Amino acid sequence: MRVALALDLADRFDAHLVGLYLPFLHIGSPDEARAAEQRRATAHASFLCAAERAGRIVEWRAPERADLPGAVLHARHADLLVLGQYDAQDRSVNVAGNFVTDLLMMSGRPAVIVPYVGAFSSFAQNILIAWDGSREAARATSDALPLLVRAQYVTIAVIAPPRSADLAHATNAAIDAAGWLDRHGVSASFHESVCEHGFETGVTLLSRASDVSADLLVTGAWAHSHLRERVLGGVTRTLLESMTLPVLMSH
Repeated sequence: MRVALALDLADRFDAHLVGLYLPFLHIGSPDEARAAEQRRATAHASFLCAAERAGRIVEWRAPERADLPGAVLHARHADLLVLGQYDAQDRSVNVAGNFVTDLLMMSGRPAVIVPYVGAFSSFAQNILIAWDGSREAARATSDALPLLVRAQYVTIAVIAPPRSADLAHATNAAIDAAGWLDRHGVSASFHESVCEHGFETGVTLLSRASDVSADLLVTGAWAHSHLRERVLGGVTRTLLESMTLPVLMSH
C-alpha cells in the first residue's frame, strides 16, 4: 500500500520518487547473507514492477549504511516521506518500533504514515486537520498545503480541553489559519473536538475522521525529550498505534 500511495503522489505532482531499502539486519553466516540478498532483490523487482505499471520512472537506493542515521541522511534530501505503520506481528520486517517516530523527530521532514491494514480507494481528497494552535500543528498544515489545495473537502478539528483558555486560544488561532488557507484557495469548515487527555483526543480524532469520511489526517507530532529518552505525546502515540487512515505528521 505504501508503494501504491507513493506512486500516486508522484503521478499527481510529477515528482521524483526514490525507493529506499533499509534491511536493518546484521549479516552473519553465508546463508544469512544469501537470504538477505534475495530479500533485497525481491523488494527491488517488486518496486520496479509497480513503477512500470504506474508508468513512472523511479530511483532505487539500497545503501550500505542501513541504520537510522543513514535513513535520516536520505530523508533530509526529500520533500515528503511515505512510511508504514509499525506492525509488531510482521516478522519479515526487522525494524525497531520507534523507527518511524525517531525518523520524524530527527529528519525535519513531513511524513505520510500508512496503516499496515486496510485498503484506501482515495487519498487526500477529504482532509481533516487536527488543530490546537501549536507550532507543530502550524508546521504540519503548512507542509500539507500542496495536498490541501487539491483536496475536495477540508475540515479543521479544534483540539483543546473544554471550558478552558486553551480552547478559546485554539479556536481563534484556527480562524486565523482558515483565513490563511482561504488565501491559498482552500475552503475549510470547522468542528470542535474537545478532550481532557491525550489518549482521548487521539481516539476522538480518529472517530471524527471516520464521521467525515476523511482519507487523510494532518497533525503535528508532539514529543518531549528528557535525559535522552523521547516520550511521545499521548495524541501522537494513539494515532501511530491505532491509525485507521493515512496520517501526515510533521515535527
